[in-house]
Amino acid sequence: MRTPNNQERHIRVLHAAYQAWMNAAGLRQARLRNKRFTYGDQWGDITRDYQGRLMTEGEHLAQQGCQPITNNLIRQMVKTIVGRFRSQYIKHEGDNATLSPLSPVATANELDELDSRALEEFLISGCCVQRVETCHEPGESEHIRVDNVNINRLFASTMNDTRAWDCELIGQLHDLNIAQLLRRVAGGNQRKAAWVRRLYTDNAESRLADFTTRLGADSQLGIDFWHTSDGKCRAIEVWTLESREVIVCHDRREGTLSVEPASQLHRLKGRPEVSTRWDIATVWHCRWFSPMGDLLCEYDSPWQHGKHPFVIKLYPLTDGEVHAVVEDIIDTQKHVNRMISLLDQVMRSSAKGVLLFPETALPDGWTWEDARRCWSSANGLLPYNPQFNDNKPEQISANGTNMGAYQMIELQMKLFEEISGVNGALQGKTPTGNSVHAYQLQSENASIALSDVFDTFQAFRRQRDRKINGL
Repeated sequence: MRTPNNQERHIRVLHAAYQAWMNAAGLRQARLRNKRFTYGDQWGDITRDYQGRLMTEGEHLAQQGCQPITNNLIRQMVKTIVGRFRSQYIKHEGDNATLSPLSPVATANELDELDSRALEEFLISGCCVQRVETCHEPGESEHIRVDNVNINRLFASTMNDTRAWDCELIGQLHDLNIAQLLRRVAGGNQRKAAWVRRLYTDNAESRLADFTTRLGADSQLGIDFWHTSDGKCRAIEVWTLESREVIVCHDRREGTLSVEPASQLHRLKGRPEVSTRWDIATVWHCRWFSPMGDLLCEYDSPWQHGKHPFVIKLYPLTDGEVHAVVEDIIDTQKHVNRMISLLDQVMRSSAKGVLLFPETALPDGWTWEDARRCWSSANGLLPYNPQFNDNKPEQISANGTNMGAYQMIELQMKLFEEISGVNGALQGKTPTGNSVHAYQLQSENASIALSDVFDTFQAFRRQRDRKINGL
């Protein structure tokens, strides 16, 4: 069997990264829908009218003469959970921040703000990802940097372990200006920087089209993987877990144990005081690619922990599936919006203060405009002439809203609280009619309902802190 050369191996890695990104298309679509509902665009789901035409639910409702109304309960739920996290975890930890070895890193990176936004993302998409690495900017000392990673730019191999210990490929799409890109991949080498600059300027579009065609990549569905829309340079960072042959060496004279590459075996055989043993080791290896398939740079994990720089938590990862908290309450939110829109339509179409004024009862010399003005004025006197019959003006006010709609809305609101676990007590609302003990019990029960979310996110933060300590 022919052993693939380095170029073929690099192309395989890039193709695997592209496939991992494509495999997450469903997750990105679900996140986009959850985000729309969270931030108020709740009538955008596609449906069909009676003629089979595709349109949004808002357009379908407007076509029936009903105004779509949004009462955004999801946003309030997300804000409540994030606010509870800030008050229950961040402020409590802040009291003892001076005792934490991470406090300088937390202060420099504003981890309280990053973690709050990561929790918001966790509720919307079921994913939270942060990047932890050491940075050395020109003129500055080396420091630890922590960043939230946009899910739309992340790709990873299929995982089933909730701790993400079975991850074998992970990476990120970067859109950088040319200076940032050269600092990342040139390693201070001027000739290499000039080479990278030429890659992104000389026939880059035609080379990209040729490469994606040769790779078999879908130029339509995968456009966001290869292209950037803001005129910057797209770079693809891929980390893979690789196996290598190594020699475990025991120096009996020095009393040391070390691991050397298998290529050093011939050198070690000339040292009788060293005992050797062949073994297999795993290492996280990083490659940076241009979207044209060029290998910009590669290196093993440079940090003490020997891993990739990402910290990832997917929820709940049952059978490898991700289901966000927001996803559970979208149907209830849609039902609330429908009921409120229906109630508004009924109220607008019901007769409210309509005056039935017989034509024969209009006084002599009066116009209908005179009658309208007199009827609408305060303390107005509206005469009528019953010369032909006993008919007189009559005002009609029909109550078309007493049809159980209010009870249905109240039921849906209660279901929303039951499903989300965020009730009035957790939101800090003033209790009405309940004792202090009962109100406290409601708050504790709500906290129990959300404890899985908080504890999972806390496990993510602990994993992040361990990675910071391992740099």
